Amino acid sequence: MKNFLKKLLRVKFGDIPHMFMFVLAIIPSKMKKKENIWLICEDEMEARDNGYWLFKFIKENYPEQSCYYAINKKSSDYKKVSHFGDIIEYGSFKHWIYYLAASRNISSQKSGKPNAAICYFLEVYGLINANTVFLQHGIIKDDLKWLYYSVTKMKMFCTSAFDEYKYVKEKFGYPENAVKYVGQCRFDNLHNINSDLKTILIMPTWREWIADEDYRLKKLEGTTVISETDYFKKWNEFLNNEQLVNISKKYNIKFMFFPHRNMQKYLKYFCKSNEFIEIIDWRDRDIQDVLKEAALMITDYSSVFFDMIYMKKPIIFYQFDYEKFRSYQYSEGYFNYKDNPFGKSFCNQNDVFNELEKIINNDFKVSSDYLTAHDNFYRLYDCENCKRTYNEIKNLYRH
Repeated sequence: MKNFLKKLLRVKFGDIPHMFMFVLAIIPSKMKKKENIWLICEDEMEARDNGYWLFKFIKENYPEQSCYYAINKKSSDYKKVSHFGDIIEYGSFKHWIYYLAASRNISSQKSGKPNAAICYFLEVYGLINANTVFLQHGIIKDDLKWLYYSVTKMKMFCTSAFDEYKYVKEKFGYPENAVKYVGQCRFDNLHNINSDLKTILIMPTWREWIADEDYRLKKLEGTTVISETDYFKKWNEFLNNEQLVNISKKYNIKFMFFPHRNMQKYLKYFCKSNEFIEIIDWRDRDIQDVLKEAALMITDYSSVFFDMIYMKKPIIFYQFDYEKFRSYQYSEGYFNYKDNPFGKSFCNQNDVFNELEKIINNDFKVSSDYLTAHDNFYRLYDCENCKRTYNEIKNLYRH
């Protein structure tokens, strides 16, 4: 009862109109159930991740499948996906009808629903059977308790690396056959890449306590001024480090700085002092295009580094707040930053630049240990990720 009330309290005043839409959508949704509708989405404003690539694949290869994509019409990605047809306005009454009617609700986001709070409550307590398929928007490496089966009740959980598959299957509590090793749909587009050996991508992930600006901000940072947090001070020091400038000039290197989507609202706080750095707004560039362009990635904990590994590119970890991140955001999982064949971890930025210069002088080549580990980690390494995912979703109830 306590947990029931706790989850009910997640429904806020602004969610009330969706309660009415849910009730009103029940009868029309029953009339559409016979159509075997598949409903796909990502974040409300996006069509650039696994959901988009799966939707594109289905429309181009299985047009007979009744398949719809939910997205906000104000999204910069709207035109990219709308020409396929069967587009639904995200969070609309129609979205509710198709969400309730769908035989498969497919998303790269756990919150990919007409209203996350209400749908979460309905699904977890078995009030509706949403038949949720979780494509993911990255590869899991940490112990993410909010993705445990007891919290999500998702019917199908897609994984993309062999170690990840084993970890989720053993740790997250999903029923037999719910966790699938199929690969990420977007990986189909990450083969035969010609990278720019003059471009380095700097891509830190978010800090939950900063992005949410809740009580933890003052507790963990000693300030409520965003620009004075350790995160912003460290990354601004990094962007303006003399070694970065010297490397840029010496090797004619361009740096792209692309912070996590949840930190993009703070772009104005990131300062640059030279013309060799491009600070990227997520609305202006597709992240996959940026990843393909870059020869190397510098990150802290962003799981998108697995996309770089998939393309057999070098990575460097800059982790100045490891203990804090582990204690207050994501608990450690199976991946060891300190002992892995893909990239070295540093807490001092000058060490990062020294390692970067070594890699540049080695023409961005990766080691034989890296390649061996790659073969084991990505046992599915082909352009069949969308196809495998489609087939598993189609056969979801045949197991």
